[in-house]
Amino acid sequence: MKIKDIPIEFRPRERLKLKGKENLSDIELLSIILKTGTKEKSVEDLSIELLNKYKLSDLKEIGINELIKIKGLGEVKAIELIASIELGKRIFMKKPTLLKKLTTPEEIYNETKYLFDNLKQEYFYSLYLNTKNELIEAKLLFVGTIDKSTIHPREIFKEAYKVSASYIIIIHNHPSNDVTPSKADDFITESIVKIGKIQGIPILDHLIVSSSNYYSYYDNNKII
Repeated sequence: MKIKDIPIEFRPRERLKLKGKENLSDIELLSIILKTGTKEKSVEDLSIELLNKYKLSDLKEIGINELIKIKGLGEVKAIELIASIELGKRIFMKKPTLLKKLTTPEEIYNETKYLFDNLKQEYFYSLYLNTKNELIEAKLLFVGTIDKSTIHPREIFKEAYKVSASYIIIIHNHPSNDVTPSKADDFITESIVKIGKIQGIPILDHLIVSSSNYYSYYDNNKII
C-alpha cells in the first residue's frame, strides 16, 4: 500500500498536523523524511525495514554506503536522512556560554564536554578568556590525531589577538575514553605554555576529555 492509498487522516504528514509531532511513531516520522517508497515497497515498509536493521539511536553513526545497501533507499534518500539527523544533533548540541566565568577544571569540563559528543577522532579547541576569566570565544582549531606536527601555536595565539584574550585554555578529546596524556600531549602542552608566557597570554590549563572524565594539566601541577 502506498501513502496515497491511505486515508488522508492516517497519513504521517496529516497526523503530524492534526495530532502533533509528539504523537507520531518513529516509523511515521521516518516516513515523512524518506517521503516515498518504491513500486514494491511502501515508504512505511521501507521505514520499518530500516528500523529493524538499525536502532534509532544508531542512525547517527551510519554512513551513506551502509544506508544505500537497503533496497529502495538510494543515495538521495540516504543523504537527506543523514542531513536531517545531523541538523537535529546541531540543534540540541549545547554550546559553551559566552561570558560565563570558568575558574576550575570541573567547570570547564562541564561547560564544554558537549562539544565532543560522539566524536570518532580528536578535536582540539582553544577557549579564550578575558581578564575576569569569562569565556569570550571557543574556537575549533584542529581535527585529527593530535601531535606536534598538526598543532600550530601560531593559530592558537592568532585567534587570541583577534578577540583580545587575556588567558587561554586548550582542550581536546581522546575518542578512546582514556584521558591519560600521551608524550605528544605533554610536548604540545609544554611548548604552548612557554609561548604563552612569551606572548603575555598565559595558558591556564590543558584538558583532555572523554564522554565521562577529564584530565587537567593544572590539577596535576604540570602547568605553573
